[in-house]
Amino acid sequence: MTISPLLEDIRACRLCEAHLPLGPRPVLRAASPEARVLIVGQAPGTRVHASGVPWDDASGKRLRGWMGVTAETFYDETQFAIVPMGFCYPGRGKGGDNPPRPECAPLWHEKVCEHLPNIGLTLLIGAYAQAHYLGDRRKATLGETVRAWQDYVDQGFLPLVHPSPRNQMWLRRNPWFEEEIVPYLRERIAAVGDA
Repeated sequence: MTISPLLEDIRACRLCEAHLPLGPRPVLRAASPEARVLIVGQAPGTRVHASGVPWDDASGKRLRGWMGVTAETFYDETQFAIVPMGFCYPGRGKGGDNPPRPECAPLWHEKVCEHLPNIGLTLLIGAYAQAHYLGDRRKATLGETVRAWQDYVDQGFLPLVHPSPRNQMWLRRNPWFEEEIVPYLRERIAAVGDA
């Protein structure tokens, strides 16, 4: 089976439609088995829901800055696959967007990853991605998990804080992130591009 029928199934998914205030619009990019980096974030926000383009917002701009890539490179599916924990906008809660719908990752992630055999690095952006992919190997808090990033890189994972502008204070309080992790991330991304 090629990835195309699977992507069609995902884009036609209506499993949690009743819980989606803007309706279903699955947003992901995983069409090429050549992709070397998998980016696992949370779920689309309203802007991404409207455009259908993942990371088409201020968070995406910062993420591309951390990675040291242009938008053109970032959206090249032969280099990067983008598979959020929840493919559709989950709605708004008290402190921001709701968590990704819990049905999505268990239903689709393993199937998508089977079609991405060349992934050498998986970016786990935020607590939901880290919980799903690291399980009991993650630390007590997101900050501790990200701080312990070297514990996961041999397994092909790099846990990151979400690049949202809301996390500006966290980034100021944790300068080691941009001093240690961002240079490592850029080096790994450059190495993937050269492979």
